[in-house]
Amino acid sequence: MAAEAATPETPEKSKPRKLRLRDITEDRRVAQMLALGFSSGLPLLLVLGTFTLRLADSGIDIKTIGLFSYVALPYSLKFLWAPSIDRVDVPFLAARLGRKRAWMVTTQVATALALVLMAFADPKDQLALIGLGAFLVAFCAATQDVVIDGWRIEAAGTDLQGIMAATSNLGYRFGLILAGAGALYVAAYGGWTLAYLCMAALMGVGLIAALLATPYDRPREAATGKRDLPTAVRRAVLEPLTELHARMGNALFAVLALVALYRMPDFVSGVMANPLYITLGYGKAEIATIVKLFGIWVGIAGGFAGGWSIARLGMFPTLVIGAFIAAASHLSLAWLALGEPEQWRLAIAVSIESLCGSFAGIALIAYMSSLTTPGFAATQYALFSSLYALPGKLVAGTSGFVVAAYGFPAFFAMTAAVGIPVVALCFAVGRIPQRTAPAESPAEAAPETVPGNPTGSLGLASAEASPEISPKAARAQT
Repeated sequence: MAAEAATPETPEKSKPRKLRLRDITEDRRVAQMLALGFSSGLPLLLVLGTFTLRLADSGIDIKTIGLFSYVALPYSLKFLWAPSIDRVDVPFLAARLGRKRAWMVTTQVATALALVLMAFADPKDQLALIGLGAFLVAFCAATQDVVIDGWRIEAAGTDLQGIMAATSNLGYRFGLILAGAGALYVAAYGGWTLAYLCMAALMGVGLIAALLATPYDRPREAATGKRDLPTAVRRAVLEPLTELHARMGNALFAVLALVALYRMPDFVSGVMANPLYITLGYGKAEIATIVKLFGIWVGIAGGFAGGWSIARLGMFPTLVIGAFIAAASHLSLAWLALGEPEQWRLAIAVSIESLCGSFAGIALIAYMSSLTTPGFAATQYALFSSLYALPGKLVAGTSGFVVAAYGFPAFFAMTAAVGIPVVALCFAVGRIPQRTAPAESPAEAAPETVPGNPTGSLGLASAEASPEISPKAARAQT
């Protein structure tokens, strides 16, 4: 009878808990995750939106601004060196702080120093130097993301992963607001050097959290493993891809094309949005208030709208709607480029673009998650998430040449036109069956979970971190 009474309780314990305000004060890991999420989000805009705005404000040629978008490629390529983080120790620090905390401290200090380099480099006279600084910021910050995600996965059991992921995303949003609106306000009244020095100092928030964080490191034997390289490559890469092809057939190639093109208009147009605002004559304070503050909250509302649409209308209709409105929303920027620099026009254009872009981001995240299979979810989702961002960022580097040749209105109209083949692909492969979980045995139906550090051997891309709650997935909206 005791066993029967305990059976219904086990699944209840395994359900992820919702984030509560008292979790932040009662559990040190949650508070630390908030600070680490902030440290993870802070550098992103400093090499993307805020950086392109600084270049435009300094009178840098529009073609050069487009090419400088390539300095942020480490964010899309970090999977190439991510496995080494779990295998290589930082000299001196690892013995005193643990492997992951040592990497956190190293990458955070390196990011801050690179931001100092960007602060003192003048784009007008030292363009190559500030470009080097931006690349170093992107590389160090992307590496920091890998370490923080790994710490999050190993610091909490399955029951806390939802809380940790939500807290990380909340801190990430705070970092984006300060790196966007905060940096622009400081630059408007104190100059770009002071703005970037302030951002470098704010990296100290994550540094303090890393020093106070509890070390969660697996033994080296568990991290490195005993498998030979061909076997490891087959299990980590080939088997997940083979499973996708076996399940979808040749439709897999159309699915990959859909993933690659779905957000491409956003990535391409995003590089030219800030130069457009500067060219039209908007001030830094106006951009900070309307684009970086108001626009972010509108984007959050768009994300909720996307989630509501999936729940009420279903995956396929939401996917099609998202593809259409996200691309069409760029016509609002074309409309903005044709008029006078009035605040109400900027607010309308930013609202439309932010709302529709976030709606589409949620639709794509849910669609990519639905295509994965239990057992291969982490690797397959990593493939999709890298594919959805990389092509758009590669094409974005040429955006300045298009603007120089045809102007801002024609450029944004072209990015909107990319939505036509995307919508067609949605109708063609958007109904690809979602993943179907295999039948569970009684022993597997109610896995035992305990709060705290997982008992299993988890890697940086552990399947314990479900794609639906992954902070990386949440970051795809920005």
